[in-house]
Amino acid sequence: MNGDSPELCDMFLSLCAVAKKELVPERLGRSCACHIPEVQQDTEGNIVLAAESEFEQAQWLEMLQESGKVTWKNAQLGEAMIESLEAQGLQLAKEKQEYLDKLMEETEELCLQREQKEQKTVMLTQASQACVFPVELELTARSLKGVEEEKKELRSLTQSLQKTLEELSLEKQQMLEMLEENESQLLPPTSPSKEQSPIWGLHCSLQQIEEKMQQLLEEKLLAEKRMKENEERSRVLEEEREFYSSQSQALQNSLSELTAEKQQTERDLKAEVKVRMDLEKKLREAEAALQSLEQGLNSLDCNKEKEEKMKADVSHLRKFFEECIRNAELEAKMPVIMKNSVYLHKAATRRIKSCRFHRRRASASWNDLKQSQSFIYSHAEAENIEELKEAAKRLSRDQHFRETLYQIMRSQKDSASGDEK
Repeated sequence: MNGDSPELCDMFLSLCAVAKKELVPERLGRSCACHIPEVQQDTEGNIVLAAESEFEQAQWLEMLQESGKVTWKNAQLGEAMIESLEAQGLQLAKEKQEYLDKLMEETEELCLQREQKEQKTVMLTQASQACVFPVELELTARSLKGVEEEKKELRSLTQSLQKTLEELSLEKQQMLEMLEENESQLLPPTSPSKEQSPIWGLHCSLQQIEEKMQQLLEEKLLAEKRMKENEERSRVLEEEREFYSSQSQALQNSLSELTAEKQQTERDLKAEVKVRMDLEKKLREAEAALQSLEQGLNSLDCNKEKEEKMKADVSHLRKFFEECIRNAELEAKMPVIMKNSVYLHKAATRRIKSCRFHRRRASASWNDLKQSQSFIYSHAEAENIEELKEAAKRLSRDQHFRETLYQIMRSQKDSASGDEK
């Protein structure tokens, strides 16, 4: 009776008291009776068991002993079931927390994707609003063309004024020469009004020429000033045209990049939705197979058809869980695979450099170095490469993985052919 509860110990003590045949015939009027002391705390008073004969009393004692054993086994079974249910409850709570964490991560990722999509939409809106740049660029080009035409007109006007000034200067010079000749040839004045009349006419003509030259100089200066203003305006318009042209080109490039990113995001989203739908479909099939298997196990009738169905459900569940395990292993080993790929690239680069360096040395030194592989990669990198090879071998032997790769390659080929079309 090792490990028995105190209640059962009290029960066996009471049975021992019964074995001593504590008879109470004077109370019950029976030939055989036994007194059972209080065994449980929730009962009040004593229990007296009366029997017709000793044989019946022995049967009662045997039944009490058997019921005590059954009660103890039921208690042990109940405790085991309680512990199992508690463990299952903890496991379910843990899985629930994991699912909640995954749900939160997916929610955050979806929120981030939505924000990125909103930003791209805003940028696309700005790009569409920025389409006014070509109109402004065209207006600037027209203004620049008008300024160039005005510059040409002013240049021709300046040239004509310069030519007129040169002609007037020549005429002035001729008149001055004539005036000097007349003054030198004049006799002493007898009648001043008549003698000075030609000289006076020359002086008047000379004064008119000077006034006309002054007026033409002022017009020339004004034309040159307008030419400078037009040149400055032309320079400003050229800068504006270059600015609008660069902005338009940058916006066009941004619009092309955003369109490409949007298309890539849509393709990735469609692929992710397709993968999720496939996973949900597989999960529903696994749940249906599990329910069918549970119903088959709980059913009392068993025939060959049900056995075949149960075998199919078990096979389906086994494939589903094996696929889950393979995906989990791949996800767990993905950092190692990426790290090993980087290490392999670095090791190959070091090997090429070492080969180029040692190729120039003597053959004996080359043979010594050839026996050592330390210049290729370290021991840790060699172990990582061995792990990578083992993982590659396991994946190459995995039929499901090969089928998945074939489907991915086929889908990529179909998408490439669709893009070419």
